[in-house]
Amino acid sequence: MTFKKLILKIHLWLGLASGLIVVILGITGCLYSFEEELRPIVHDYYYVDQVKEKKLPLSQIIEIAKKANKNPKESISGCRILNEDDRTIIIWFYEELNPDAFWYWNQYQSTYLYVDPYSGVVKKQENVNFEFFVFVRMLHQTLCLNSKIGDPITGTATIIFIISLITGLILWWPKNKQAAKQRFWFQWKDSTKWKRKNYDLHNILGFYSMLFALLIALTGLVWAFQSYDKGVQWLLNGGKTFKRERVVSDTTQYSKNRPLDKIYASVKQSHPKAKSYYLFLPKENDSLATYNTFIRYKSRFDDTATDYDQYTAKPLRSIKYKDKNNGEKFRFLNYDLHVGSILGFPGKVLAFFASLICASLPISGFLIWWGRNNKKKNVTTSK
Repeated sequence: MTFKKLILKIHLWLGLASGLIVVILGITGCLYSFEEELRPIVHDYYYVDQVKEKKLPLSQIIEIAKKANKNPKESISGCRILNEDDRTIIIWFYEELNPDAFWYWNQYQSTYLYVDPYSGVVKKQENVNFEFFVFVRMLHQTLCLNSKIGDPITGTATIIFIISLITGLILWWPKNKQAAKQRFWFQWKDSTKWKRKNYDLHNILGFYSMLFALLIALTGLVWAFQSYDKGVQWLLNGGKTFKRERVVSDTTQYSKNRPLDKIYASVKQSHPKAKSYYLFLPKENDSLATYNTFIRYKSRFDDTATDYDQYTAKPLRSIKYKDKNNGEKFRFLNYDLHVGSILGFPGKVLAFFASLICASLPISGFLIWWGRNNKKKNVTTSK
């Protein structure tokens, strides 16, 4: 068996083994590419009824959400406030159900309440587990399975896909200039049969999307395998492992009244031009925990995370992108690299088409194999 025939066998069988999962990952990746832009369009409860002069205090909005939540077993975990006057505030509630459940929606219950900050009206109570884009993301990440089961499956399929891309490039490589003419662009005529067109689509689109497909696949492995995630960070940090010390609240200043409004005012004053503010509330039984805030800007390089004392509202630590080590910087930008948003809207468009092509490659490859296999059977039968 020649080298190319061996590569063809590897390419074929790996493609058949992972094809269905790759198709699912590619299609869901396309659907999720523009979720940030589509959500406000399809969900009217993202907007208030009327913009007024004054908003209610954040602490009061949270109390309204607590009383309105229909599931008393859920505990409040945080909120998101967009720096736009016409947007509702999102309050998050969470309850752990069964960590070992087979399907992700049986592992936990998560509820979002969308509250009008002017009137205090709850616009929507949403079961997040079955919100369309959340379902698409979980299908993409774990096939809707428990992450202990789903992550290794999608991760292994992604590794196989990476090998398929490399073997595909070896098979694509033209022998001479004449062969190269048909490898770089479509040379179709009116008489060109669909089998040839399908073959060209598989080879040519696969070649042009290869770099983007590799980037999407390699960044996707970060969520699939914790060892890969830690290994990449370790490598980028020059073989060193870093662990940030935990900052804690001053329990000698204990008070039942939490200074949430004071913390939010401090965040707003320090970052008036931010895109949105995330506030993660400490658990009631954790006296040492802090209020974790995350300030999101249009440019991810300006994002800032700040911890506040839960009793005094004193800022304890603030971390910007420039303060992170190389491994942390990579991990912080991994999602943006994966979905293309690091290049803004054009990057998302590139990621969308790259994901679409990735989804098409197993299908066009299967049709090539099926056509050749049937051709051999027909030749044998005719003899």
